[in-house]
Amino acid sequence: MITATPRPAPPVPAPSAPCAPPAPSAPTRSVRPARHQDAAELAELSRPFVRSGALRERPAALYAAHAADFLVAQAPGSPLEGCVGLRVYPADPGEDRGAVGVVYNFCVAGHRQGRGVGAGLLRALLATARARSLDALFTATTGGGGLFLRYGFAPTTTRPAPASWAAALDPRRDARILVKTL
Repeated sequence: MITATPRPAPPVPAPSAPCAPPAPSAPTRSVRPARHQDAAELAELSRPFVRSGALRERPAALYAAHAADFLVAQAPGSPLEGCVGLRVYPADPGEDRGAVGVVYNFCVAGHRQGRGVGAGLLRALLATARARSLDALFTATTGGGGLFLRYGFAPTTTRPAPASWAAALDPRRDARILVKTL
């Protein structure tokens, strides 16, 4: 016969100071494909980056025409918090690679920077690129590119990039070219 000896009950913790009520949580932000009707808001979101020289100016009509290129971050009932474009370039005949993508017009509203919006957009963009079986992603940045580097992008030249994209880069912007092999 086996008998068990009861263990003493654990001590009851002393009451602590009353807890403050939890802070209201921020609305859940989602990343979704842009829609044609987002064009004016995409242009508005990009405007401060155009003024700083970080982005090229694009009219709302261009955002509307290329809405399918964009992912946007948005909390329910709020304005867009960020956006990023992905243009796909098929391999040119004779190239020893498959289709690649170019990341462009990546921006996050000033009041949302440092809160994970850019990282969420970049993760969604990488998932989209993998789902499309792209071989690599290229981008040109006038900044340090820290977020890109944290997600595995590395400095490169325009040589392996899509020729038409590389030819359209403005050398006066002195952009840093980065690539991520997928």
